[in-house]
Amino acid sequence: MDDSTGPTLRRLRAGDAAAVLDAFASHPDMARQGEVTSTDEAAQYVARLIAPDSPHEAWAVVDHDVLVGLVCVSVDEANLSGWFWYWMTAAARGRGWTSRAAATVAEWALSERGLERLELGHRVNNPASGVVARHAGFVREGTERAKFLVDGERIDVDTYGRLRSDPRPAFVALPMHAV
Repeated sequence: MDDSTGPTLRRLRAGDAAAVLDAFASHPDMARQGEVTSTDEAAQYVARLIAPDSPHEAWAVVDHDVLVGLVCVSVDEANLSGWFWYWMTAAARGRGWTSRAAATVAEWALSERGLERLELGHRVNNPASGVVARHAGFVREGTERAKFLVDGERIDVDTYGRLRSDPRPAFVALPMHAV
């Protein structure tokens, strides 16, 4: 991956299924994002996110038009809110791309998309996800104690929110392409 040009954002496409499969194979923690262990499962995962009636606003983080991550807002139209989530392939982590992508999509969701609140949560044993959330302007709102059962252990989850009226974080936006 060439850091000199950096990634861009574009809508997730059916043709990204092979890259999604590669992403899920890139690190064991990707299993928390769903079960994608075959080409068919990857195609179904993508199809669910891009279906015409889907509540998901899925943005692919791409490097030279190859998917390396995903930022998604699962929209609750009735409440003008969205559950915000993201993942990045193991090879693309640690470059600041997830923070920039998350900040860019959050800003889009709260302005152009017209949502008023975004929410997210991350396992407390995944502090890097909290860094991404804070860089994207999310405010920590609390901890859900023992929310998840992971490998026989109860794990707390930190919850965050971002309102349209919150101060905009300082960040360098990634280019967004609707197609």
